[in-house]
Amino acid sequence: MAEYVTVIGLGYVGLPLAVSLAGRGVRVAGVDADPAVRDAVENRRTPFFETGLAEALRRLPDGMLTVSGKPPSATPPRAVIICVGTPTDPETLQPDLTHLRTAAETAARHMDDQTLVVVRSTVPVGTCRQLVLPILRTTVARPLLAFCPERLIQGTALTEMLSLPQIIGPLDEPSLAAADELHSILTERRVHVSALETAEMIKLVGNAHTDLIYGFGNEVALMATALGLDAGEVIRSANAGYPRPDIASPGYVGGSCLTKDPYLLIHSASSAGYSPPMVAAARRLNEDIPVRITERFTQRLARLSDRPFAESKILVCGMAYKGRPETDDVRGAASGTVARLLDGEVKTLAGHDFLVQDEVVRRLGFEPMGLEDGLRDADGVLLLVDHPGYRDITARQVRSLMRGPRLVLDTWGVAEAALDGVEGIDYVRFGRG
Repeated sequence: MAEYVTVIGLGYVGLPLAVSLAGRGVRVAGVDADPAVRDAVENRRTPFFETGLAEALRRLPDGMLTVSGKPPSATPPRAVIICVGTPTDPETLQPDLTHLRTAAETAARHMDDQTLVVVRSTVPVGTCRQLVLPILRTTVARPLLAFCPERLIQGTALTEMLSLPQIIGPLDEPSLAAADELHSILTERRVHVSALETAEMIKLVGNAHTDLIYGFGNEVALMATALGLDAGEVIRSANAGYPRPDIASPGYVGGSCLTKDPYLLIHSASSAGYSPPMVAAARRLNEDIPVRITERFTQRLARLSDRPFAESKILVCGMAYKGRPETDDVRGAASGTVARLLDGEVKTLAGHDFLVQDEVVRRLGFEPMGLEDGLRDADGVLLLVDHPGYRDITARQVRSLMRGPRLVLDTWGVAEAALDGVEGIDYVRFGRG
């Protein structure tokens, strides 16, 4: 096999990377443990939604991207790029690096002293040096190793792959040279930092900072609700023409990164003797938002409806963790919390999403329905995401299909223009008292 790159893990991070490299003339051997993922990629189908990815995959010349359950056993690759999941334990919130360890062991078995190993998986600070490096040294005395985090937004991954600055944190100078050369294929903007640990922390603080910013917007919403004010008006007016950083709009904070990475940062800092209170507080507040909104929704519906709450039909719109840019990723989505709170409490818990497959909707705990079927005879609607498709909901639809009290609680204000103030519809906007 000619010079090639191995990508371990063909998920939301690995597959866009593999396709981007292959599209720029690099032969890629994709590795994934899931047979369904391998089958999809082999047949030029994407196992998840990402804007433009299916088209880019189909355009690849034959042989540029191959896929298997293990790396090729012939010539060692130019580089092994690790893109596996690094979740936190749902009970302890401690990092689970099982997949990373397995991937590093796989890389060690298929490398030589000229193979660069790149970790793109998000990890606690110190992981590359303390976990990955000793594994690689079982094969190579002086391995080439770099931590090069992905910082992409789902929905614009292919565009940002080529436009965002790429952080490169090397083990040493030879590792830096190899990592810089590899990433020059994708982007002209490369930021060299002094160490593996610096790059690891950059990824974590970036996402924890985003979590904190969104958390403040949510705190404003909760305060405005308590004070009988409109958080949307407060935030829009505060930001208007003002040159300081914008106050974020309130809403759910989900996805695999923002719900996990603050805990990886807390773990890293706490292991060194410092417990970061702001990071922890923002995460707790953002995790509480779907609970607070669901409680407000259920209490209002129980108060307004003539039917027992247990006889209600509820439509929840938005199973994915966000609506813009659109995605079918349900990791860290508010829908999971809502399902947990309402499961068994109502007669019909319907779920709708423009991209998430019915079997996933069902697995989350909802009865999958089209939008009109979901609205029909529903007592209440809970709009969880700002997908632009929900702007097409009309007052006429709601009034003709739903039954009283026709409660609509809108987290993002996506249907505000159509439904707010309309007679016969009880429209509630998150952040408005």
